[in-house]
Amino acid sequence: MHNFWLSIDNWVTQHNIWSRLTDWLAVHVPEFVYALVIFFVGKWIAKTVSGLVEKSLHRTHIDATLSSFAKHLIYAVILVFVIIASLDKVGIQTSSFTVVVGAAGLAVGFALQGSLSNFAAGVMLIMFKPFRVGDLVQIAGTEGTVTEVEIFNTVINTPDNIKTIIANSHVTGTNIVNYTANGTRRVDLVVGISYEDDIRKARSVIMDVLTKDPRVLGQPEPIVAVLELGESSVNLAVRPWVKPADYWGAFFALNENIKLALDANGITIPFPQRDLHIVKDEPLLSKN
Repeated sequence: MHNFWLSIDNWVTQHNIWSRLTDWLAVHVPEFVYALVIFFVGKWIAKTVSGLVEKSLHRTHIDATLSSFAKHLIYAVILVFVIIASLDKVGIQTSSFTVVVGAAGLAVGFALQGSLSNFAAGVMLIMFKPFRVGDLVQIAGTEGTVTEVEIFNTVINTPDNIKTIIANSHVTGTNIVNYTANGTRRVDLVVGISYEDDIRKARSVIMDVLTKDPRVLGQPEPIVAVLELGESSVNLAVRPWVKPADYWGAFFALNENIKLALDANGITIPFPQRDLHIVKDEPLLSKN
């Protein structure tokens, strides 16, 4: 075994392996260090520049949806150049790298069809603006507030504070319900009163509740009208208008306050009832 290691040492010494290794490390280690410095500094610059662009667009009152999309796009573009510069520093020819990337572009395009379609869909969202950041929407079965439109995805925060990420291609490929776009939203309530109660009085009591709630808008005017003559009650349609942000608060409060006001004025909210008539048949007479 001693002779084996002695022969290895002689071979290494004879071929100047240690000298070659130290020469290679002396040349290439600084290059790797410089490449890492370029990458991390460039990444920081990309993040800083994209953030500054977003703030600048905010100051010019550009739509928040556009500024968010521009931020992510600029970050991605700068990061690509940073990666190319890092590869060039370690001796990889960027020209040949670009050629390789271009040659593989078609294959990558097929492999990333979903991502490319999401990017194209994101551009369409920015151009046509079916919604903006901060809007309350329903998209692909998810209802919530739009918090961000990214290059490939749209981020929605649901009312129960769940972050939901939807691919942009799914956003443009489905119906988009925007509750915020028109500035107002109607609250639809149905209140049943007894057939013995005065409809005019009930309407007056309900309208008084609506006018006292500061969230209910004066225009469009709220409506209280007979919706139907039900089996056990006269059903009134109560339809006030509120701002989208006030919808659920008004919905819950009006249900409670209308019930309390009707009780205070002696108006009954009936529940379904059935009158059962039991007919007692005479016993059958025996034929015998």
